[in-house]
Amino acid sequence: MTASHSSATRARSADDKVGSSWADAPCPVLVVDRHGTLLQLNDAARLLLPEAASGDRLHETAPSWLSDAHRSVAGGPRNAPAAPLSGSINERVVLAHPTTAADGDVVWWLVDDTDRHVAEEAVRSAQTRSQILTEASSTLLSTLNVPRCMEVAASMAAQHLAEAAVLVAPAQGRRHPLTYAPRGGPVVQVTRQIDTHSVPGLPEALQGFPPVPARWIDPSVLPDWAIPEGFTGPVGSVIVTPLPGHGVPAGALILLRSSTEQAFTEGEEVFARLFAARAGAALSAARLYTEQATITATLMNELLPPPLQRVHGVQYAGSYRAAKDHERVGGDFYDVHPGSDPSQETLVVLGDVAGKGLDAAVLTGKIRNTLHALLPLADDHQRVLDLLNGALLNSRHTRFATLVLASVRRRAGRAQLRLTSAGHLPPLIVRADGRVEEVPSRGTLIGALPIVTAHTVETALDQGDTCLLYTDGITEARGGPLGDELFGEQRLRRVLAECGGLPAEAVVERVQMVAAQWLGTGRHDDMAVVAISAPRTGGLSVVDGRRGTGRKDG
Repeated sequence: MTASHSSATRARSADDKVGSSWADAPCPVLVVDRHGTLLQLNDAARLLLPEAASGDRLHETAPSWLSDAHRSVAGGPRNAPAAPLSGSINERVVLAHPTTAADGDVVWWLVDDTDRHVAEEAVRSAQTRSQILTEASSTLLSTLNVPRCMEVAASMAAQHLAEAAVLVAPAQGRRHPLTYAPRGGPVVQVTRQIDTHSVPGLPEALQGFPPVPARWIDPSVLPDWAIPEGFTGPVGSVIVTPLPGHGVPAGALILLRSSTEQAFTEGEEVFARLFAARAGAALSAARLYTEQATITATLMNELLPPPLQRVHGVQYAGSYRAAKDHERVGGDFYDVHPGSDPSQETLVVLGDVAGKGLDAAVLTGKIRNTLHALLPLADDHQRVLDLLNGALLNSRHTRFATLVLASVRRRAGRAQLRLTSAGHLPPLIVRADGRVEEVPSRGTLIGALPIVTAHTVETALDQGDTCLLYTDGITEARGGPLGDELFGEQRLRRVLAECGGLPAEAVVERVQMVAAQWLGTGRHDDMAVVAISAPRTGGLSVVDGRRGTGRKDG
């Protein structure tokens, strides 16, 4: 009777301290004494804690976080929390606000904070997923290498979306490139023949159709090839989603979770599709770049000057430098078309198309192809130039070109040359003793006038002599001490005078090196050089400090 009377008295005391309105408060309210005995609770509290009653010990009816918080608050003001406490009661998130009476009793106002907590979690989740998508876009688009892009996509999918990921690329013949990525494990890429119909929804995903819901896929039917090595435990949940590309699908993504993990939710399926869209766009861009790079490389190989070598006893060497260092082709070009046998002439062509860069290179390609078709007429330089001029005048191009033709044949130890210039700089011949001669060949431009006039000059190279064909990028190279002086023909002649008796490769290398030094870092036009040499048949020797020659044979 005494304890009951005391409890009732304490309850009335609590009513007096906090007001009787607490009983009608919309939120749960608990009145607990300093010893942890529950003195009173309102109707809302009974709904939250249906097994709690007055006189119960708080730690027996309430979660431990609340009973621990009560002991701290009842211990005195020093122990009181600076902010409301938060915890879970019956799957609800609750904020607990204490009000302390003078005698140590505490009134706990419990405010349901579940909705705000859920909203904050949703915001945090959305922010996290947005960061993942941003990271995926920047990381995937940073590489235009298809295998590397596939590796990164599968690895990120395993890290952020599932326990393992398998990226299935479009078929190459009867085989599919596959990328396996278990979370935390190595990424493995293979190409193998697979049955796509063995994975539900995969054939449709590879065709770009929307994915089937994960709950429709039975994980137990997955084939062994769809599960990466090192994946622990049986598969518990599967997502199969397409990788949308630019016009055509970029593949499909298979995401796996073990039976011990939580199954994929609808929200995670939506997020997986968003990730797959970013990955598909990156893969499509990488494939498009690879295709264009392959096409460019194929076409570029046709536009690049060919490597030159010795043909029928005559040495040929060439060098080309585009106007811009990051470009490989331009308006200058050269070709050597060997004769079918030593008795037939070899045709050497060096030309300069007006302009620079790819547009000029396209026309050089057309000129080179046309000249190749005219090879049966190569013994008649004028006829070749007339036909080439007509072809250019009838084309859509408005550019013109200069050209020099050289027909070369070795006879009796000498190289017989027929040289014809069409608006081009005259060839220079450096004799073995260092004398430099100009070949007096003149003519009009190609592709500018209806009629081409040209003059053919015949000459011969003795052993050790070299004929140099060059474009105006050499003589008009602007540089020097002040950076504004032309290299000029006279300076070129002095350089050649130092090259008497040198092989063709050495002459070309010397001319290009001196011209480059003259330019420094300044701008320049395309520069092309071709050297034709009658090689010595004996070796070089040094006599009394001077370069001498060995035995000369016919």
